[in-house]
Amino acid sequence: MNAELTLSMESSELTEHSITVLIIDDQAMVCEAVRRMLEGENDIEFHSIQDPTKAIETAEAINPTVILQDLVMPDIDGLTLVKFFRANAKTKDIPLIVLSSKEEATTKAEAFALGANDYLVKLPDQIELIARIRYHSTGYINLLQRNEAFARLQASQQALAAELAQAEKYVRKLLPHEVKSGPVQTEWEFVPSAQLGGDAFGYFWLDDDNFVMYLLDVCDHGVGSALLSVSAMNTVNSQTLPNVDFKNPGEVLTGLNEAFQMEMHNNLYFTMWYGVYNTKSRRLTYASGGHPPALLKTGGSSEFQELHTPGLMIGGMAGMEFQARETEVQGPSKLFFFSDGVYEITKPDGKVLLYQEFAEYLTHSEPGVSDITRVRDYAVSLQGRDTFDDDFSMVMVRFE
Repeated sequence: MNAELTLSMESSELTEHSITVLIIDDQAMVCEAVRRMLEGENDIEFHSIQDPTKAIETAEAINPTVILQDLVMPDIDGLTLVKFFRANAKTKDIPLIVLSSKEEATTKAEAFALGANDYLVKLPDQIELIARIRYHSTGYINLLQRNEAFARLQASQQALAAELAQAEKYVRKLLPHEVKSGPVQTEWEFVPSAQLGGDAFGYFWLDDDNFVMYLLDVCDHGVGSALLSVSAMNTVNSQTLPNVDFKNPGEVLTGLNEAFQMEMHNNLYFTMWYGVYNTKSRRLTYASGGHPPALLKTGGSSEFQELHTPGLMIGGMAGMEFQARETEVQGPSKLFFFSDGVYEITKPDGKVLLYQEFAEYLTHSEPGVSDITRVRDYAVSLQGRDTFDDDFSMVMVRFE
């Protein structure tokens, strides 16, 4: 929501300010003359003082919307008083109309240079004086209300930022701990492009032999996308899809597609890769819905095997059935699955890094450096900054 719209929405709730005039003149007859000019204006409140040494104190007490001030007064020179008003935090923005006994260009210029808003030769015409008082007061009241609205907006934004920070912590707590030992080990990196991203991933043991792993990418970012990704993640983690065998990736994606039709989720959809690894048979079964292929590097091979199945994004079309495929994991192997934000990086020449270029980079390794850390640093170096236009989500699973 932009600031202008917020201000418009809140304007009816802003503090009301009446037009309040303060005149500072050591001549009581001038103060009385101005009072009489304003006597018939029921919406204008009038105050006057003859002692200029009490001007700042009085202005702070009554909060005038315009000040009329003489230039020639005892104890304090009028131009000096203008400087005092402008140096004081509570009076620095109040409109000042200087009253002078004569029209002098040099004095006018000096008064304006010091911060006066207007200049009148006293005593001015009644109609003109009232018009100027209303004009300057209206501008000042608008300034007060605008400042009030922005203060409310800032407080609201701070509260929203605090809530988003809590939501971000919640999302991160849902992400799985890395597995450092055993027949299946994991490592991951998650850098949302906004405070709340649209990516989610997870892995868990279905039973003693079958290890589930997945990653999904909602089509947008922000609160709505985060809610959808968390909902889908919780559905998979809790295995709550009816009549679905979670050992069968095709059934899982088919069930998710029916449960998360985009018409029921603010026209948001997501892509997904889902796999199940059986430690006894060393078979990896997988399915994908509109998602980038996972990359499997088996045994001592220097080549990656692309793991994907045909299928549209999840939630795009009701009644779709997703099919699973299977591959054998031979010897110690690495599996990488990720969102497209990992490789759709704009290079210095303005071109976007292609999937095949990314896959080629991933085939190389650097001793002592995590593959995921290396990919993240490569993306940062390519674009020249450590923030991303899309969520950066990447999971590596090592099969012993």
